[in-house]
Amino acid sequence: MNSMTGYGSATVAFDGREITLELKSVNHRFLDINIRMPRVLMFAEEELRKAIGNYIARGHVEVNLTYRNTREDSKIITVDKALVLQYANAFNEIAEFGFENNMRVCDVARMPDVLTITQCDDDNEAVLKLILEALDKAAQSLNNTRKIEGDKIGEDLKNKLHNIYKISKDIEKLSENNLSEYALRLQKRLDDLLGDNKLDEQRLHQEIAIYADKIAIDEELVRLETHINNMLDYMSGTGEMGRKLDFFIQELNREINTIGSKSVNADIAKLVVTAKGEIEKLREQIQNIE
Repeated sequence: MNSMTGYGSATVAFDGREITLELKSVNHRFLDINIRMPRVLMFAEEELRKAIGNYIARGHVEVNLTYRNTREDSKIITVDKALVLQYANAFNEIAEFGFENNMRVCDVARMPDVLTITQCDDDNEAVLKLILEALDKAAQSLNNTRKIEGDKIGEDLKNKLHNIYKISKDIEKLSENNLSEYALRLQKRLDDLLGDNKLDEQRLHQEIAIYADKIAIDEELVRLETHINNMLDYMSGTGEMGRKLDFFIQELNREINTIGSKSVNADIAKLVVTAKGEIEKLREQIQNIE
């Protein structure tokens, strides 16, 4: 189980080229990638996006990419000879007024537009190879942190699921006497109302049977426990599981709400409220799971 929050970085260098890649991820419903990189690396953006999907299934991912090229053939310096000649003629004209013409090469080189530095075309294939290598290392680091956090969340989820399971067993015990308590209360009330008049036993049994059907929560309890067991089994697997767990949460919530709506026992109602609180905590935690 992986959390969607993590950080990883890596720097790789070869043959005068150096790539540094940072990954930061936070919660998101889908895989959302934001890449910041120098313009010279824009050719690699689509390939980089595809590659990130091999390491991360879900989350908002911030990618920061920097590049250093220290190769001797990375830049070319050119001299604007025509412009230098114009500067020289201008200096000579100024010298005619009696000024000393003491311009040096370094002085001329600093004049505007004399020198032009041009970035040479790089070997895109070699650069892309470095980018993907840096991504592999950074993604492994990222996923290590996401797994550590995910394991902690997983333990918390299991504890909360066990709490809900215990609550379901407590509700089951309390519900066993619901019908008999209702039958006694109903019979007493009818006796008080009818007085010396004869009670229609058949009608009483019919009313009790109808009520028994309305308050029966056996099926809901069975489904609740089944969903809990299925979640625990599913969490023991690998890969993306956040969306599936979120579906299970909806099912847990549906069953506990039905139990609450059928309950006439104050103690059961309290347990239902406690269970709903645990389910809500589960929902919040699952939003962090990939």
